[in-house]
Amino acid sequence: MNSTTSSPPHATTSRRPRLGLSWPALVGLALLAAPRVVLHDLDLIQEGTSVNALFVFVPLLIWVAVVWAARVPKPFLTLLVVGALYGVILAVGHQLLWETAVGARLPDAASTGMSPAALELLVRGTGVVSSLVTGTVVGAVTGLVAWGLAALTGRRAGAAGRGPAPRPPAPGRSR
Repeated sequence: MNSTTSSPPHATTSRRPRLGLSWPALVGLALLAAPRVVLHDLDLIQEGTSVNALFVFVPLLIWVAVVWAARVPKPFLTLLVVGALYGVILAVGHQLLWETAVGARLPDAASTGMSPAALELLVRGTGVVSSLVTGTVVGAVTGLVAWGLAALTGRRAGAAGRGPAPRPPAPGRSR
């Protein structure tokens, strides 16, 4: 590039992150859901209780609220990424707490015709895939909610990142 041309728009330092939030913020949002993984795997909270519901839904509501308040340009994509990160946290948490959460409940390897190592590898691998899919689906659902909320309230950033979409004037009022 010569001195007569201006620098490309992507070279500016004040540009908003592509997902509307920084990577530390995305990871932080995903980590909000981590306590439930630990508490559930340690059998300290049970499915179907109000305490479990709080640990399930409060982090997701925070995800949607943060994305809505920050007016991210692509709320679905942003929360899809947060959900995928949550899936990784879910998979790691389950693997670290494996013996407590699952170990004693594995079927007898002899009854399956598999070696104990092969059975454990299969079940653990299935758990990892299931965690990644679960996190990504949770991210997709919360992303759809955030996208719909942003569209309904006019709180999405403009298509080219020019700020919020303009609201029409209230009936009977002029601009």
